[in-house]
Formats: sequence, C-alpha cells, structure tokens
Amino acid sequence: MALSKIGIAVNLKSFNELKTWIMAENRPIEIKDFIYPHVITSDSRDLIFQYQKALDGYGGEFGIHGPFFGLDISTPDPDMRKIVQKRLTKGLTICDALGATYMVVHSPFNDWHRLNRGQYPHLIPSMLRDMEICLSPILDIAEKIGCTLVLENCGDTDPNLRKQAISEINHPNFKISIDTGHAQLTHTNYSAPALVDFIDNASEDLAHVHLQDVDGYADRHWHPGDGVINWLPVLEAINRLNVAPRLVIEVRDSYHRIPKTESYLRNLINQSQNYVPS
Repeated sequence: MALSKIGIAVNLKSFNELKTWIMAENRPIEIKDFIYPHVITSDSRDLIFQYQKALDGYGGEFGIHGPFFGLDISTPDPDMRKIVQKRLTKGLTICDALGATYMVVHSPFNDWHRLNRGQYPHLIPSMLRDMEICLSPILDIAEKIGCTLVLENCGDTDPNLRKQAISEINHPNFKISIDTGHAQLTHTNYSAPALVDFIDNASEDLAHVHLQDVDGYADRHWHPGDGVINWLPVLEAINRLNVAPRLVIEVRDSYHRIPKTESYLRNLINQSQNYVPS
C-alpha cells in the first residue's frame, strides 16, 4: 500500500505561518488548539470561526487532537465519566463544525497494567468494559458526523492492549493511532516492543501516525531525523500494511523547518519504495 501524503499538526499560528506550503498541495493537517482545558471548556465559537476562515479554499483531509489532560477514558467512576464524555462530545462538535474526519484520543494503558495482568485478572476486562461504556455514545456521535476516533499510545508498553480494545469495542469509527516518539520512549525505558513492532501489531487497524523524534529519555517532539529513531525501517513497516494511515508530523517548535523535514521523510519513502532486496 502506498504511503499517504505527509501532513503536519498545527495550531492556528503555525497554520498561518505554513499556509502557503500547506495549501499548495492540500497537505493533511491536525488541529491541536483544542487539547487544552481552558480552550475545550470555553466558548470556542471564535476560534472555530478563525479556522473556518483560514481553511477557506483548503481541499485536504484533516482532523483534530482531542482533549486529554486529566481525562481517563477507562475511568470506573460514573461522575468522572460524565466529564470525560462531555469533553469528547465538545471535541466532536468542533470536528463537525470544521469538517474534520478524525479526532485523536489518548490511551489509558501504561506499564503498570502490563506488569499486573496476572496479579489482578479482572484489571484489563474491567478497563475494557469501562472504556466501552464511556466511548459508546461518543462513537455513535462520531459515526453520525463521519469522524473516526483514533486511540494514541502514550505510556503504553503492550501494544496488544489497544489492539484488544479496538477489537472488543468493535466500532467502525474506532481505530489505532501510533505516536512514534512515545513508542520509542517506552521501548527504551520500559522494555516495550520496538516501534516497528507497534506498527506491525496495529496492522489494518492503524489509521493515524504522529511522526516525531526523541532522544530516548523524554518526549521531545523533535523533528524526524533529529533524534534516535531509524526512520527508514519505520516507513517501510507502515508501507507493508494493507492500509494507508494518515501521517502527521507532530513537533513542538521550529515550524519553519517543516518543509525540509517533510522532504527528508519523502526522500526516505522514495528510497523505501525503490528498494529491491539483494
């Protein structure tokens, strides 16, 4: 499967800075302004209007990064669940207003869950049940507006847990997202599988990838090529899939470098597609 066009995660400021470059080829974007509590809990009409105006004439596919600070989609507390659902519903309302086709949500799994599955046999089944209770009405809304929720790894050290969540919740609008930097960090620090194994494990459920580099110590969100990730095998692993997930560069700063970073990755993709094993 041919790799999809590489896009960029933006806020309104960086979108306007890169607008000419983005618009030239309708590059995919991911809007990340709405992750912050002070934004998602406020009246977002003005920000939505600014994006509607900025996106006039844009013909690419895009999504948003949904809210995640302090939100646990596997919470067993019904009162806390209502807050999580309220925030995610607000995110989908924004998706609907803008025409976004996906929303990133964060996985609740971490290394404690991997290490203690045997100690607490009820642990994962309970989490999966609570995730389904929390997300079922959200996924119904997503389906109605033509939006897909993609579940991003954060502290995940066992990619099978997200795969199991997608399988058991079994909703066509619920897929997997991989953050390359997060996967590299858990591999380096917590003996999680390698990044390419996260990709292989997700297989046809992989719908979205955050492309970011790290030093192996912290969640740097450096430009691909600036850290320790070996990008050619990563791109080849994605290319082997029978799906073409959205590819989004997600960096913290130096947005002026994005065109060069995209060119660097595109050259690697061409190298991968032209590679013939000896």
